[in-house]
Amino acid sequence: MGKAGKSGRKSSVWRGVPRWARICTVFGTVLMVLSGAVLVGTEVLIARYEGAVGKADLFGDQAAGAQAKKADIKGPLNILLVGIDPRSPTALPLADSIMVLHVPATMDRAYLFSLPRDLYVDIPAFSKADFNGTTDKINASMSFGSRVPGKNPDAARGFELLATTVQKVTGIKRFDAGAIINFTGFQKIVDAMGGVDMYVEREVRSEHKQPDGKPRPGNTRGEGYVGPQAVYKKGNHHLSGWQALDYVRQRYPKNGVPDADYGRQRHQQQFVKAMVGQAFSADVVANPIKLDKVLRAAGQSLIFNGRGNSVVDFGIALKNIRPNTIEMIKLPGGPVFEGSKYKGEQFQPGVSDFFTALHNEQLDPFLLEHPEFQNKTK
Repeated sequence: MGKAGKSGRKSSVWRGVPRWARICTVFGTVLMVLSGAVLVGTEVLIARYEGAVGKADLFGDQAAGAQAKKADIKGPLNILLVGIDPRSPTALPLADSIMVLHVPATMDRAYLFSLPRDLYVDIPAFSKADFNGTTDKINASMSFGSRVPGKNPDAARGFELLATTVQKVTGIKRFDAGAIINFTGFQKIVDAMGGVDMYVEREVRSEHKQPDGKPRPGNTRGEGYVGPQAVYKKGNHHLSGWQALDYVRQRYPKNGVPDADYGRQRHQQQFVKAMVGQAFSADVVANPIKLDKVLRAAGQSLIFNGRGNSVVDFGIALKNIRPNTIEMIKLPGGPVFEGSKYKGEQFQPGVSDFFTALHNEQLDPFLLEHPEFQNKTK
């Protein structure tokens, strides 16, 4: 934080910020950078939260011999948020959710967009994992990059290759921060908050869970699942941790998501926004016991790299961003086939214009001209 140093916690940065509302939207727009949504005012909670957050060399800076350089955080910013659902320590991780948070130079709002996990792209060579490069779905880049011969996979190394791949796709030259979020940790965060209120846009039936939250059994032929399904009817809901995680995982038309993974991206963005709103609510912000539980659960679910700045530093820098200032973006795409074989997804031509507008800080006029890129959320 520049000259503020250790005394920065008591500097003018905090003036006008509610006592129990300090750390602002990095983990919130993450949940994804979730509790960034709750600026914490006591040094005890700040230290506990920052100490709980996992740290790793997500961009290869330290391996390259770069020294962490701490400076004032100024926009524009691009933050890469990756959700993984680890199945075991030995399983190669896949990027189940890939989001980019863009913050313009004014630092008073943000744009959140998702990349389809099945986006069919050129994945560059990555010598650290003895990977020669290939063309595949973008979520596989996390797996290719995480390989360590004779050892368990390294998700941080996988993130580095994924970040490079996303930069090639979007034209973003450098990410200012990055985070890996453990999806199973979402459940603990939501439960620590006492649940999350969100609007379900259409009825969705769970592929994976029964109404009581138990897993649905697989059928005897190994084709999908059988038995009663958890159902999320259209309308306002108060979702527990397992319900929220289950809802944002659904992506099949047969389960009520007609636009498949694009629908799941939209639901994930809606969920992020709902979590940020819940984190800002008086029920959390004014309750130090609950807030402490939320922050610790959030920290345990997150690996963060701010390229020399901490998650708290980013929270302070993004203190003016609120749920109603986060614009949800949808990037239109469609399937890629090789003959009759499905290869993945590709962006429609207009998406390149979106990325050009992002680079030129012209997203507002672009969205006025192209309202179809706005993900309408309630």
